[in-house]
Amino acid sequence: MQFDDVILGRRSIRGYKPDPVPRALIEEILTIAMRAPSSMNTQPWNFTVITGEPLDRIRAGNTERMIAGVPQSREFRTGQPFAGPHRDRQIGVAKQLFAAMGIARDDQAMRQDWVLRGFRQFDAPVCVIITYDKVLDGSDDTPFDCGAVATALVNAAWSRGLGAVINSQGIMQSPVVREHAGIADDQVIMKSIALGWPDDDFPANAVVSTRKTVDEAAVFVGFAD
Repeated sequence: MQFDDVILGRRSIRGYKPDPVPRALIEEILTIAMRAPSSMNTQPWNFTVITGEPLDRIRAGNTERMIAGVPQSREFRTGQPFAGPHRDRQIGVAKQLFAAMGIARDDQAMRQDWVLRGFRQFDAPVCVIITYDKVLDGSDDTPFDCGAVATALVNAAWSRGLGAVINSQGIMQSPVVREHAGIADDQVIMKSIALGWPDDDFPANAVVSTRKTVDEAAVFVGFAD
């Protein structure tokens, strides 16, 4: 694919085929992703790539704890709830997804099932956990760099026919993830990425989220026109 085709064509994939993803292909994608910009070349990111039985145990543990009402224990700060236009955009994409999946506003069972899909990593065959070195905790550059590598990863995956979605729900029960993925104590769990071959028959996969226009997002200073 051309660069523009990847950027403009990529979308978040929330429904996957069960087919395995070859380790060599994932290594190739990570190699490309790690060319992402990094503040002063610190490269704070690390990856734990999970599939098979360990991933199934994480799915089950996440689901059981959330249904039981165990408070979330996400390690990277969540900040304040969205408000204003940010909340409007959050609601907007949710409406798009629920419409695609035929989930009615008052259908609490289907809405809960949709939420639980996130804790199951959307049933993808692979989960990539992005962590960063704990000694860098508190650095603003570190999460910026991890965001850059996550973006590069999902774009590299898309260019090779794989789908992905960057997901916070899958790491909200961090003790489960640490136990079954064997993540070291010197790492902070930041994000998870579901990865696999897109299921073209899954309605939500056709959803394309809206974006602000350049006029809304950018201010140009010093230009003649």
